[in-house]
Amino acid sequence: MTDFDKYLIAAETPVVLTRRHWAYLLKAGSASAVGFLFGLGLLFDASDSQVVAEIAVVFMLAALIWFGWSWAHWYTEEFVITDRRVLLVSGIISRKVAIMPLSKVTDLTYERSIAGRLLGYGVFVVESAGQNQALSRIDYLPTPDKLYQDVSTLLFSRALVPPERRQRRDSEHPTAPLPRD
Repeated sequence: MTDFDKYLIAAETPVVLTRRHWAYLLKAGSASAVGFLFGLGLLFDASDSQVVAEIAVVFMLAALIWFGWSWAHWYTEEFVITDRRVLLVSGIISRKVAIMPLSKVTDLTYERSIAGRLLGYGVFVVESAGQNQALSRIDYLPTPDKLYQDVSTLLFSRALVPPERRQRRDSEHPTAPLPRD
């Protein structure tokens, strides 16, 4: 049983399970590299000063620890879409589960910046019935074209059409107007 299984309800089927794209780590990785290189430069420049050498080592360790914490956060965060809900499970020590029912999604915007197109990630902006939700913007999603297709299929699939309209549409030509009640 994976960690996200305990957040699913009995009749729920996961459709998408992923973590954020590795590009999510670029900001923390860049800042950590700068901090580490600064500490390394300070260490080589320390000459005979024990205090400066200790400060340099602290800089280097802090940079490594910060990147390790960022990586652990990235690694433990899971983005799950089921046939009923969207979940974002996050947190290393204490877990946080942000949930939005699919039935509440009123609008889905799919964005890809130039960096996202080059590196292969995208952003979903989810709007729901006039409320500010915890899952309003989900950055750094991998394989965004496939995710967009999967989410669109869930949101606008035939399964969401009421049965009475489904029967009428099946019995008529696909381009014919729906009969009036």
